[in-house]
Amino acid sequence: MDFFKYMNDKLYCENVSINDLVEQYGTPLYVYSKNAIINKFRKYDEAFKSVSHTICYALKANSNLHLLKLLANLGSGADIVSGGELFLAMKAGIKPEKIVYASVGKTDKEIWAAMDSGIKAFNIESWQELEVINEIAIGMHRRAPIAIRLNPDIDIHGHPYISTGKSINKFGINIEQAIDVFLKAARMKGVRIDGIHCHIGSQIVNLDYFAAAAEKMAAFVQELEKHGIQVNHIDIGGGLGASYENFLITEGQETSRTPEPEQLAERVLGILSPLDKEIFFEPGRSIIGEAGALISEVLFRKESNGKKYVIVDAGMNDLIRPSLYNAYHQIVPSEKKKSSNEVVDIVGPICETGDFLAKDRELPHLDRGDFIAVMTAGAYGYSLSSNYNSRPRAAEVWIDDDRHQLIRARERYEDFLS
Repeated sequence: MDFFKYMNDKLYCENVSINDLVEQYGTPLYVYSKNAIINKFRKYDEAFKSVSHTICYALKANSNLHLLKLLANLGSGADIVSGGELFLAMKAGIKPEKIVYASVGKTDKEIWAAMDSGIKAFNIESWQELEVINEIAIGMHRRAPIAIRLNPDIDIHGHPYISTGKSINKFGINIEQAIDVFLKAARMKGVRIDGIHCHIGSQIVNLDYFAAAAEKMAAFVQELEKHGIQVNHIDIGGGLGASYENFLITEGQETSRTPEPEQLAERVLGILSPLDKEIFFEPGRSIIGEAGALISEVLFRKESNGKKYVIVDAGMNDLIRPSLYNAYHQIVPSEKKKSSNEVVDIVGPICETGDFLAKDRELPHLDRGDFIAVMTAGAYGYSLSSNYNSRPRAAEVWIDDDRHQLIRARERYEDFLS
């Protein structure tokens, strides 16, 4: 189902025109399809229905409270990486026994709060972290549930900033050393071993990498059992990619789609199901990414030495992914034009040469006052936004069929003073 589409040459999210939204809410504006989010979560739930499982939405992708409440009502858990995300997950009504806590740098205060909340497990990233959690738990007269994060040394061949499963990355414990860490954890009085965890990166579109990680985890669980250690759950992390290139099908283009949750389940469940453990999965980008778009207004046009620039009111403070990762987002006009295409850079108002949304992009001619939609911006869009150049962060709205609702107000200059 296409939740973003053109009807009568105008771009719609579900059954609401983008032009109508900007007239009411202004720009820059994040727009989300509520039903796209529901649809993708249910695909995950259906894909893993043959086993006991928990889908833990990764809050780092987008932590808007309305979105979190929606997922909580669908039965989602949470993958958190900070005390702030724990706070939001609990406020949204996500059950603590469905919350897993990653992060290589948990503070003592964050550990205490998570333990007091009764989360499912701490994903242990280092030997020293395990010692600290053990000490804090003993001081609280508790036993902290843990899942040790394995680093399986798997290269996903993606952007180095979002690759987390190689031996040179800061995440997890080297799989060759992890048995010793489990054995030491088993002797500690303040921790209780609940599971194992592995997350190899983000924007993964080749399912072979997931299968390779699952095989290493399965072999590791069997090795643990030889040492008399049982785990209750296997957390295979997240990382399934979203579609960025040609996500919105336009005339003369072929769509580029990433694997679906059921294809992922087919690859990993055959490996993990015989172990008879609860399976945890931590999707973020793949649930919210394609459900969102960033809408921006064209301010000016400029040409210099044959180079054409379209200057818009959304900058790297609104969507940093192109500047940070050289990431590609499909960009389309809010209203189809009959003009011929031209090659332009789409740039923002920020005082940085690195402030761009697209470079050397072939697009229809755009004039001052036109609106563009930057597609697949639901994940790591607003959550990575900032007030750089003292710019207020964008508003967020979501669409449910023909209804729209403001789910985060646009910041005001006065908010800077608080």
